Amino acid sequence: MYSEKVMDHFMNPRNQREIPDADGIGEVGNQKCGDIMRIFLKIRDGRVEDASFQTFGCGAAVASSSMATEMILGKTLEEAWEISNKAVAEALEGLPPQKLHCSVLAEEAIHAAINDYRKKQGLSLWGESGT
Repeated sequence: MYSEKVMDHFMNPRNQREIPDADGIGEVGNQKCGDIMRIFLKIRDGRVEDASFQTFGCGAAVASSSMATEMILGKTLEEAWEISNKAVAEALEGLPPQKLHCSVLAEEAIHAAINDYRKKQGLSLWGESGT
């Protein structure tokens, strides 16, 4: 059912912690399944210096959060914004169709965290196009 990569990120999640002084925090949820995902960002010079997560949900949600934080580390905000749910699922070597919403949550949490940072900086919020 799950790939080895999904199981690895579920059993050994990367970056699973809170960043107390985060520059941006994005929290999203899926009411249908009850998953809640929170992404924390530390930004320096327009790049994601640190990223972490706290997730309440199934194994696929934890794995998607873990992979997403790994994928955005070191990226510019623009590059991090462009990481799609499809890219997260592909990096995990696939998710079952009924669990694809977990990778969507990861994308949405990244977007929410970036926009939280932008709001705190007095910048305009980004829409779906990244601008």
